[in-house]
Order: sequence, then structure tokens, then C-alpha cells
Amino acid sequence: MSDAFHIPTHTADPRHLALQRMQRLALLLLLAAVAGLALSHAMGGQKGWGWLLSFCEAAAIGALADWFAVVALFRRPLGLPVPHTAVIPANQARIADSLADFVRHHFLDPDTLMAKLAALDPASHLSDWLRDPARLDEWMSQASRWALGTLNALDDERLQNAVLQQVITKVRQWDAASTTGEVLGMLTQNGRHHELLDVGLRKAAEWLQRDDVKAVVAAHLLKHVRQEWPLMAGMVNRISSTSDMAQSFAEKLSLSALGELQEVLAKPRHPLRQRYEHWLANTQERLQHDPAIGQAVNDLKNRQLDDPLVRRYAATLWADIKALLQTDLASPDSAIAMHLRTALQGFGEQMASDTDLRASINQHLLAAAHDVVDKLRGGITHHIAQTVKSWDSEQLAHELELSVGKDLQYIRISGTLVGGLAGLVIHAVLLWMA
Repeated sequence: MSDAFHIPTHTADPRHLALQRMQRLALLLLLAAVAGLALSHAMGGQKGWGWLLSFCEAAAIGALADWFAVVALFRRPLGLPVPHTAVIPANQARIADSLADFVRHHFLDPDTLMAKLAALDPASHLSDWLRDPARLDEWMSQASRWALGTLNALDDERLQNAVLQQVITKVRQWDAASTTGEVLGMLTQNGRHHELLDVGLRKAAEWLQRDDVKAVVAAHLLKHVRQEWPLMAGMVNRISSTSDMAQSFAEKLSLSALGELQEVLAKPRHPLRQRYEHWLANTQERLQHDPAIGQAVNDLKNRQLDDPLVRRYAATLWADIKALLQTDLASPDSAIAMHLRTALQGFGEQMASDTDLRASINQHLLAAAHDVVDKLRGGITHHIAQTVKSWDSEQLAHELELSVGKDLQYIRISGTLVGGLAGLVIHAVLLWMA
């Protein structure tokens, strides 16, 4: 018996008991027809007994014929090797393929499923779900437990090593130079690189105006002059303080740099901006199309991956991040869960009020579902066919008999009664013809 398809056959099964009752009733009718046939023969089969003889004879034949037909569906009647019997076990493979094909075309048809999914309006259901505080809290609690369990599983050293090796393999395969070039390309779209330059120039201007920065510049100037030109520094110091002169020079240097920065900020076509733009375009081009530059960048990436210091730092950083996440997720007042809950609830409110957003979400969900159905359709039908084929044929027949056998016994009962009535009609016609 197949473990994958075990059917209990004990008499406590209500289907088995119902089947037995109907089988006994059909058998009683057959025995009654045979008894009536024997009695009418014994009484000579004349007059009224002739009618009984005709009824019982035809009823017995009908009962036997329908018994044979019903039993032949599931097994060989009386174990006799009659052709075209035990129909279900003999055709198990064909039944499996037909069932799988039926499911494929009537339950997994992409157009039908997409129509039903579109009618459900999943975006509206998602919006209602996200705006329900009780359901959202329940989901957030479950999600926190899942996330915490995943993080705890990563404490396993073997799992950590496996994940690390997968990450390293993927990073090695990653073309860092090409990606960097693409990022630079996105940065230069719509003048965003000039906005970034302006931010940097303004920060530099603020930095140059700070007194502590000017003091550091003056100190470095004074130190350099005293080291390189000590005699001149001593002579100048007799006339005026070299410290004051260094401070004055640092102030003027700061003002000069500020003036240049302000000029760059004020002029969109300033030469510095043009050189900056040319450098970005050239760098992007070389990163994406120069094999030597690409190889150099990727070699640098791989050297960093192989550096023990980098690996130790990455391991320490990951351990710190993981510990922080575990502590937060284990807390009833998890900040991560709170922020995620707020974001999801806000998204639900936005969906509820934005028809275009719901339509867009439904469109993407339907497209994704269509792709999933297309990919899984063949696999599901193949699984159904192979599963049915793997079942024990006797158990399959037994299960089907338990499911529909009770109704099939009504065919035996009807066959007995209809056969008997047909016998009466034939007897009447024969008497009329005589």
C-alpha cells in the first residue's frame, strides 16, 4: 500500500457503512427476484404466476447486469479476467493525465484567473486590511517574530559562513565599474550633478569662514615659514609679529577662496563647472567602456574582499547591527515595528483615497499573478498527474468506490426494478400477440 495514499478501510468509516447498506439492499432485491423466479417456475408459470415469472426473470437479469457494470468499474467481477473490467485501476495513468489536463484548462487558465482576481479588486482589500488596527497589529507581531527568528538562526556559525560565502561570490561577480558608471550617469541627469556641486561649494564656503579653520591655516603657515625660512622669519618678527602676519594671510586666503567659490556658484558656465562636467562625463565613459579601468576597479574590489581587516570589520559591523535589530525586535515597543506599522497604515489610507494608486497596484498585481500562473501552471499539472499515478491502484479504486459507490448502488436497484417492469411489458405484448 502506498504511504502517499493511505485510505482507512475499517467499518467505522461512515462512507463504508453507507456503501454496505446500499449494497445489501441491492443484493436483497436480486435475491428477491431470484426467489420469485424460482417460485413462479415451481407454480408452473401460468396465469398470474406468468406475470410474476416475467417480472422476476427480467429483474434478476437487470440486477446481475448492473451489478457486473458497477463492480467492473473498480475490480474484476468475481476475480474473472473479463476484458475491459477493473476500469479505474487499468486506466489510472490516463485518468491522472485527464484530471491534470482538466485542472490546467478549467482551474489554472490565466485569463479566467485574472478576470476573477480583477473582480476581487485586491488593492481595495489590501487597503482595508492595512487600515484595520487589529489585523495590522497581529501581522506586525507575527512579522517581528519571523524576523527575530531569522536573525537568531544566523547565530549558527555554519549558516553564517554559508551566507558569507554567497555574499562574497555575488560581490565578486558584480561589475563594480559598470555600476559606478551607471550611478554617475543617473547623477548627471537633469543637472543633479551641479546641484551636488553647489551643495559642496556652499559647505566649503561655510567651512572657510569659521574662525577655528582660519586659526589652523595660520598655524600651519607660521610653522612652515619657520621651518623653511627661519632667518627671514626672525628678521620679520623684529619688525612685526609673524603670528599676526600669518593670521592676516590666512584671512586674505580665506576671502580669496570665498570670492572664487561665490563666482563659481553665480556663473552656470564657469570654467570650473565645465571642467567638472567634462571630468564626470569622461569618468563615466571610461568606467563603462574602458576595460583597463573596469579591471582596475574590480581588482580593487576583490582585494578589499580578500583583506582580513575588511572581513573582520564587516563581521564586527554585522554583529553590532544584528544585535541592535534583535534587541529592538524583541522589545514590545519595537521602534522598527512602530515605524513600519505607521508607514503601512499611512499607505493604506493613501490607497483608500487615491483611485489611480489602487488601479496601478491592481495592474501590477495582475501582471505579477499572470507571470506566476504561467510559470507554475505546467508544474502544478505535472505534479497532479504524477501524484495520481503514484497512488496504489487498489486503494485509488477503493477510495473512489467509497465516494460514489453508494450512488452507484441506486443504479443496481433501479436496474432491478426497471428490468422487472420491462419484463412485464414484454409479457403483456407477447400475450396480446398470441
